[in-house]
Amino acid sequence: MRIGIVGLPQCGKTTLFQLLTNNPGQKASSKANIGIARVLDPRVTQLSQIFNPKKTTYATIEMIDISGPPKGQLETLKDVDAIVQVLRAFDSGTAAEPMRELAEIQSELILTDWGLLETRLERIEKERARGANSTSAREIALLHQFKEALEQEQPLWAMELSPEDEKLIRHYNFLTRKPLLVAVNVDEEQMRQRTYPQQAELEAWAGERGIPVIVISGQVEMEISQLDEADRTLFLADLGLAESGIERLSRAVYAHLGLISYFTVGEDEVRAWTITQGTNARQAAGKIHSDLERGFIRAEVVSYEDFINAGSMQKVKEKGQLRLEGKEYVVQDGDIVSIRFKV
Repeated sequence: MRIGIVGLPQCGKTTLFQLLTNNPGQKASSKANIGIARVLDPRVTQLSQIFNPKKTTYATIEMIDISGPPKGQLETLKDVDAIVQVLRAFDSGTAAEPMRELAEIQSELILTDWGLLETRLERIEKERARGANSTSAREIALLHQFKEALEQEQPLWAMELSPEDEKLIRHYNFLTRKPLLVAVNVDEEQMRQRTYPQQAELEAWAGERGIPVIVISGQVEMEISQLDEADRTLFLADLGLAESGIERLSRAVYAHLGLISYFTVGEDEVRAWTITQGTNARQAAGKIHSDLERGFIRAEVVSYEDFINAGSMQKVKEKGQLRLEGKEYVVQDGDIVSIRFKV
């Protein structure tokens, strides 16, 4: 999973990128910065404390931070799965205008998609003139519809498509069809007060479109990163928070893409595996290794909640909560799974 981070200069996006990827000392590059962020799932932490494994592996997200002004650089994001736009809500000598920043970046995304469409339609016309066009009439019609929408400054995610049409245009990687999340970067006092400029307007805009808004403070997160676990918990509690903004942001990205985690546990490793909602047991086994999918027999499954309440696998078995599931079982978020297979 790859996530692109965009924002205007001085919004704090590179600081957030550095914190997400646990590399606060990394310097901004003239090119895109790339790093790996852990999805800090407290369930993995809890399971690791119980099993005390040699290795603990959290789910991860590849983060891409466009350095400098976004204009002309957004094509870098064509292969990402979702986009996080960072908005400055803190005072940095000039008044914060999150809605203006939002509109400016969204306009750049629309312009980038328009340029891609214009180039593609010109190519189709040249191919037609040579009698060599292989693009279907339906695909061409969709591209013209998209161009009209973009010229009216409408993002492409606002257009409803059939599954067949979605397949036709998927390879174009239009930026305004990618899932969008908004991260509002506030200062410590704004975090305490739970308020920032243009908050109601932004929340209304996002709510109408089903876009998650995560309030985060680069200033606070930088302080947290330098504390030990005990002081970190106290500091968060003083702010009225149960977890850091980095944890909330990484999990929000995960959830917005329709992803869930199942777990494998043992003395060697406790690990979170990323799958799409609706994945069956056999397909989920394939995430671990193709041999497990090919030779799948059945899965031993217990929910995370049942395991924690029982306290051990032995108690789970005594309560009859360890289930044997077949290949068509749809794996649920938080399932602890052991695959039986034969190759």
